[in-house]
Formats: sequence, C-alpha cells, structure tokens
Amino acid sequence: MNDDKIRIIYVTCPDKEEAKKIAHALVEKKLVASANMLPVESIYYWKGELKEDNEVILLAKTLKEKVKDVVEEVKNIHSYEIPCILTLKARPNIEYMNWVGSQVN
Repeated sequence: MNDDKIRIIYVTCPDKEEAKKIAHALVEKKLVASANMLPVESIYYWKGELKEDNEVILLAKTLKEKVKDVVEEVKNIHSYEIPCILTLKARPNIEYMNWVGSQVN
C-alpha cells in the first residue's frame, strides 16, 4: 500500500450523540477504520445570522477509494441541511496505514 491511500474525513456534528451515531455506522459498515470525536466551539454565519455553537468534530480514517461512500453515508445520517464534510490527505506511519487497509472493506 502506498502512502497516498489514507484519508481523514472531517465532519462537524451538532452534538456527541450524532457524532457517535455517524461513527458507529461508518465503522460497522467497514467504510472507515476508526473515528475520533472532539468538542469544539464554532462561529459562523447561517442564513444571514451570526451563530456561536458547541459542536463535535468527527475525524474518520479511511482509504482514498472509500471517500465517496463515506461522504454519502454521512449525508444520509447527518441532521444538518448542509453538513461540513472535508476530505484531508494523511501521511501515516506504515503500520497504521496497513491497519487501516485491513479494517476497511
């Protein structure tokens, strides 16, 4: 496996419960190897109004070829009208890269 295959999917969620729901679905369907959840404070404009919210960032690790499937699954579950779903390249150590490859279908 070359070192260009791993992707991190970054998703903001309204709360820990929704982040966990998405993470469980992605891991159980073997679309991602693992997911982490981090609480954050977010400031943004939505429909012309300045918002400040507590959110949870979901970081899910997957293979490059699974990104489209992961994005579609997140969209199917997510409660936001327009969820933030970002795909980031990652340069993992070889052992972790091999583990992700063994976990994702």
